[in-house]
Amino acid sequence: MEEVEDKNYPQEESQTGRIDDLLKEKLEKAFHKQTSKVRLHDIAKIACEHSPIDLAYAASHLPPNVRPVIYENLPSRDDKVKFIINTDSDTRLALFRQLDDIELKKTFERMPIDEAVWIVDDMPERRFRKLMELIDSKKANQIRELKKHDRKSAGRLMTSEFFAFTMDMTIGEAAAYIRDNPRIDFTKGIFILNPAGELQGFVPGRNMMINPNSTPLRQVMRPVLHKVTADATREEVIDLVERYRISSLPVVDIDNELIGVIGQEDIVEVMEDMTDETIARMAGTNEKFTSSDPVIKRFLTRAPWLLVTLLAGLVNVGIMSSFERNLGGGLTFALFFVPLITGMSGNIGLQCSTVLVRIMAVGGLSSGSRKDIILKELGSGLFTGAIFGAGCGLIVYLLDYISGGAMGTSSPAAVSAIVSIGLIGGCFAGTFLGVFSPLFFSRIGVDPAIAAGPIVTAFNDFLSMTIYFVIAWGMSALFIMEKI
Repeated sequence: MEEVEDKNYPQEESQTGRIDDLLKEKLEKAFHKQTSKVRLHDIAKIACEHSPIDLAYAASHLPPNVRPVIYENLPSRDDKVKFIINTDSDTRLALFRQLDDIELKKTFERMPIDEAVWIVDDMPERRFRKLMELIDSKKANQIRELKKHDRKSAGRLMTSEFFAFTMDMTIGEAAAYIRDNPRIDFTKGIFILNPAGELQGFVPGRNMMINPNSTPLRQVMRPVLHKVTADATREEVIDLVERYRISSLPVVDIDNELIGVIGQEDIVEVMEDMTDETIARMAGTNEKFTSSDPVIKRFLTRAPWLLVTLLAGLVNVGIMSSFERNLGGGLTFALFFVPLITGMSGNIGLQCSTVLVRIMAVGGLSSGSRKDIILKELGSGLFTGAIFGAGCGLIVYLLDYISGGAMGTSSPAAVSAIVSIGLIGGCFAGTFLGVFSPLFFSRIGVDPAIAAGPIVTAFNDFLSMTIYFVIAWGMSALFIMEKI
């Protein structure tokens, strides 16, 4: 394999990033060969030299019509399974359009059931039904059953392939069955059932190795302390796994019968997905995008959120024009501080909402702790606003005093007081929005991460600026202004 270190890549780039760039470059050169015979020879060589997982990531950067060529030149069926599991939705769609039914049948029959359920979500419904008719009927039924569950539920995260034995079996009998089924993941755990099929406990892998083969499983099993039903949310699943450091979480039905198991790798994947979704929504864009998406697609996913900001900006311009027109030029100096007010209040509000969204995402906002967390965030925002407001007022006073009243007032204290109290009021508005908007969005069933995006940013600018102007107008009546 070619050494990636020979390239003069930036030192801060990750190893996987260098591999992606190298593979992309090699594949692009191969696809630009003049003759198809030479091209296919080079692609087959690349497919043999590199991991199918790396090829799956690199394929997403190539034109969709050439991506199936990489798949077809992979040396083994297992490599093809890894490729289709690890690539993106656009590549899968290109594969589904080009591969025939027999090829898909062979690949899906070697694919783990829990992975196959996620893959078929990218498949047209008609093609899905046809594929289910071709593959093994038992596996097809398992895929259909898992597909019925909501995408964000424990039922979709679990796998129906696991080891479960009755209490009267011995370690030797269980070990023999495990050896005869090497394709079932042993790391997901060994669970013990009673004759009625109800979950009773689990056996750690270490206990299987250190005890005699004649030992009944009931003697070495441990109780299952944590389990979920199929309709549990992925947030509930992550909360349990994080708190109790569970390596595999059993999923049961209403009769306590074991129907599936959620493994550690499934938890890691869903945590990555939730992180991507949360970050994207906080930025005000679609959570599903890749670096190969065209500009027009990126625009369409971001434009609706930015439209809110545009409209709010136009409203703010109207408020500023009305303020200057109705109050005259004596308070024109107040307009100079609008960017400062909106910037400070927006950042304080964003900090509050981000902290609160994170607490909600990890399940830390319980009914008992809600009041305490809200009060602490409100207190932090208000205290921060008060400190920076007082500090800003002092700086403005010194600057106006030193410059000999450049603000157009006879009293530097007037300017500093208006700016200081206005900044405190704006920060109060930002804190209020940052704390209560995630709770409001959550209450109406909308992802609270939106609270930290453009919607609340726009509302914060409007509210903080309005409060600032009202304070400026009210405070001006307490001072003798030179130009009033």
